[in-house]
Amino acid sequence: MPEQWKLLHESSLTLSDLPVAAKQLVNLSKGQVVWLLHGEMGSGKTTLVKSLMKELGIASLVTSPTFSIVNEYGESEENTVYHFDFYRLKNETEALDIGFEEYLTSGKLCLIEWPEKVINLLPEKVFEVKIEFHDAVSRKIYFRTHE
Repeated sequence: MPEQWKLLHESSLTLSDLPVAAKQLVNLSKGQVVWLLHGEMGSGKTTLVKSLMKELGIASLVTSPTFSIVNEYGESEENTVYHFDFYRLKNETEALDIGFEEYLTSGKLCLIEWPEKVINLLPEKVFEVKIEFHDAVSRKIYFRTHE
């Protein structure tokens, strides 16, 4: 049974707050390697991933994998991170075709945007992050854990 959604920070967060938010989320994830990133188009999911990569010490250029479906970040096998964007997926078979199950069982951090598109393929143990618009420049970030 998943925990209830918890608000990361009482006040809304702006772009300049993302490094601190990323650090908090990494600590709260308790080492879980499958993260589900929820939020409307343009809410800041990929921007949060950029901050997460900096927090993890990964200097790779972070871009949205909307067209490539998956991007790989990291300078070595030890710090590899997979970033998925399933917005354009028509069905779960397309995720299977790119080897999604192998990514999930790799033990590497998997950050998944639009996870509802692959809901039946996800493991039970995940860390979820939800970004909601507060206003034009700020967001509310929520999290919960499934163990």
